Amino acid sequence: MQSLRSTVARTSFTKSTQHTLLNTNKRLQAPSKLFQATPRTAAAMSTSDSFGKLNIESKDIKTASGVDLSEHQRTVIGSVLDLFAGRPSLAKLQLWKDDAEFTDPLTIAKGRKQYEAQWYGLQTAFSEIERLGHEVKSNGNPIEMDLDTRYVVKGLGMEKKISSKIEIWMEGDKIVKVADKWNGSLPEGSIAQAFRRLNAMTVPNIVGVPKNAEEDAKRGNQ
Repeated sequence: MQSLRSTVARTSFTKSTQHTLLNTNKRLQAPSKLFQATPRTAAAMSTSDSFGKLNIESKDIKTASGVDLSEHQRTVIGSVLDLFAGRPSLAKLQLWKDDAEFTDPLTIAKGRKQYEAQWYGLQTAFSEIERLGHEVKSNGNPIEMDLDTRYVVKGLGMEKKISSKIEIWMEGDKIVKVADKWNGSLPEGSIAQAFRRLNAMTVPNIVGVPKNAEEDAKRGNQ
């Protein structure tokens, strides 16, 4: 039996048949170009609609002598200062990798679901958050910064001042980890670690994170 390839090779078409097939092929190809462009367009619109515009409020970045920062480092540091001031937004948190980590003496929050809840939780927990001072000490990886903050617990009026050593770890242009070391250290030991992980798992069940930019704006963010 002759192969299909040799059979097709010997098959002849009339000019009208060839013309019809050519036009049909063009019509079939045209929609494919549209379908290739549509996902990219939709993705761009979805990103803008879902997270809103990046608006950094902390623009006056204080640095130690000899520490020079790139424009992107200033954006990242400003966004982190905003977060510690209780001014989160979905757009600011898009500067973080999905599997990034936030750690302080109270929590070890890994992954977007956990760390976003921690940042939005500040608005729930505190009636006042005042930045008393900050200074960027190093522009390496991690970026190192001193931060002094005053917190007032909502409903109780109890005031707490915290001096922190902040470390911001980057992977490419994204934040992969932020460590908040109160008085320069983090707790050690299995019991402390267990409570910190429990906190990370519990807070997302208590604190609601906005689903889109519209909800974010209603909370006074953006």
